[in-house]
Amino acid sequence: MPNIKSAKKRVLVTEKKTEENKAIKSALKTQIKKFLAAVNAGDKAQATALYPATVSAIDSAVSKGILHKNNAANKKSKLAKKLAAMAE
Repeated sequence: MPNIKSAKKRVLVTEKKTEENKAIKSALKTQIKKFLAAVNAGDKAQATALYPATVSAIDSAVSKGILHKNNAANKKSKLAKKLAAMAE
């Protein structure tokens, strides 16, 4: 544990931000899993309904610095391909 007051504060702030980031990342993973479950079940209506919410969650994570923009673009592209493959 640090002795300097500002260093103590940084430790506390970092712990709090880490918890917030974990919660956001966990919610994002859950949203993606819901979408993929709908795709794997073959439920096109549900997958179509979940897609915008999933993309929104990914974009939100990018704006908060949880994901890199290229990583998010890659994820969105893969999800879009899976959704498009269902239409065929």
